[in-house]
Amino acid sequence: MSEEQLPDRTDAMPTDDMREQRLRKMKKIADAGGRPYGYRVDGIIPCLEAKQRFADAPAGTEVAARVAGRIVARRVMGKSLFANVQDQDGQMQLYIQKNVVGDEAYEFFLKELDIGDIITAAGTVFATRTGEVSLRTTIFELLAKSLRPLPEKWHGLTDMEQRYRQRYLDLISNQDVRETFQQRSRIIQEIRNYLNSKGFMEVETPMMQPLAGGAAARPFKTHYNALNCTMYLRIATELYLKRLLVGGFEKIYEIGRNFRNEGMDRRHNPEFTVLELYEAYSDCRGVMALIEDLICTVAQNVFGTLQFKREEGEDLDFTRPWRVATYHELITGRMGPDWFDLDLDTMRAKARALDLNIPETMSALDVTHEIYDKAIEPTLIQPTFVTRLPAHLVPLAKRCEDNHDLVDVYELVINGQEISPGYSELNDPIEQRARFDSQLIGRDDLEGEVNRIDEDFLIALEHGMPPTGGLGMGIDRLVMLLTGAPSIRDVILFPQMRPQK
Repeated sequence: MSEEQLPDRTDAMPTDDMREQRLRKMKKIADAGGRPYGYRVDGIIPCLEAKQRFADAPAGTEVAARVAGRIVARRVMGKSLFANVQDQDGQMQLYIQKNVVGDEAYEFFLKELDIGDIITAAGTVFATRTGEVSLRTTIFELLAKSLRPLPEKWHGLTDMEQRYRQRYLDLISNQDVRETFQQRSRIIQEIRNYLNSKGFMEVETPMMQPLAGGAAARPFKTHYNALNCTMYLRIATELYLKRLLVGGFEKIYEIGRNFRNEGMDRRHNPEFTVLELYEAYSDCRGVMALIEDLICTVAQNVFGTLQFKREEGEDLDFTRPWRVATYHELITGRMGPDWFDLDLDTMRAKARALDLNIPETMSALDVTHEIYDKAIEPTLIQPTFVTRLPAHLVPLAKRCEDNHDLVDVYELVINGQEISPGYSELNDPIEQRARFDSQLIGRDDLEGEVNRIDEDFLIALEHGMPPTGGLGMGIDRLVMLLTGAPSIRDVILFPQMRPQK
């Protein structure tokens, strides 16, 4: 009997009818003194490990093993039954014979268990005549009765919205999705391993803050009842981490969530994960070298390569050294060597010729950055450090020694998007206050959410912060880059979604 001919086939039933049928089975098991929902099981090994133990054993040897997982397929052949169970990393085929497990247990598996149930099975691992490594099952136990059917007969979820809303079903039915999130975990672990090996200390800073500082973004607002005050979910970790530099910690990092009450698209989620680190007595060039080495190390350790294929366009090559180009060079390379000598009207006209939206209120600096943002950055596919940006764009960075109109920063762009910014950090408290003040000129108040200066941070800075190199890196974007995921939602387990009505 094939899988499609199983007597308990229910995939054509409406979901409510299937649930009622499975509820009856659950009650029948309980009424007979069984346990539809089991307890702890010791001695379980992963399916892949069981297969590896068999592969490592002498030829012709069967290896004892106990596995556990979800039933994802089954079929009957005479007085034998084959079933596939899936755990976190792989699958194992169970070979269940009536004369081995007994008539009662065999009939129980056949009639009371369903696709989706979670079981444990023990026996010996062997290879079938077709060469498939399987578990010759001697005993099994139901651990969790599944009351709802799995999606689409195990061909996987295809509706993108359902995949994001019901990620648990996506993980059950799509092996590639499970692998992406396992890779994400390994990427983050390798980042920690790298930084710890370089003498950095991991720290934690507040996620609820009395001021939303460290970046220009609209925050999420909440109310702290115990203190009867407004609080904000942090939009950046920067200002608290710099307080720790003042306190004497010299090499620190934090991997954590930031929150920005703004739009969602393929590259943005309002809740996202960031690495931010600071190294005292370093500068922009120091953290440029660090981020290049970090990303290459992570790529090599997790994926075993520095070359990554893209579905469209040129493949990514992380082979070092990476390109370094100044902001000025990129602008003049696209717009002509005389760009910065043009009058404003000519600048606006040339920018509009690129199909950019350039209102009359835009200054020359704004027009130039719109060109960079919309017409240049998306073309930077291979790793590129963009350096020496205009000072008004980066209020927390140190000015270049040879040109105070520029700041000593980099923006690392890969595959047309910024992956990491890094600075020679501003540690002059007088200039920092002036920068904060100028940043607020002409800004909308946003109900008092942004237009306040963090006086405690400035007081800390007045106690003295050493020259410092700092950087941030979007973890979600790095995972997208290395796994080839097309959307940030594909690398966040539970992305934000519009509530269902």
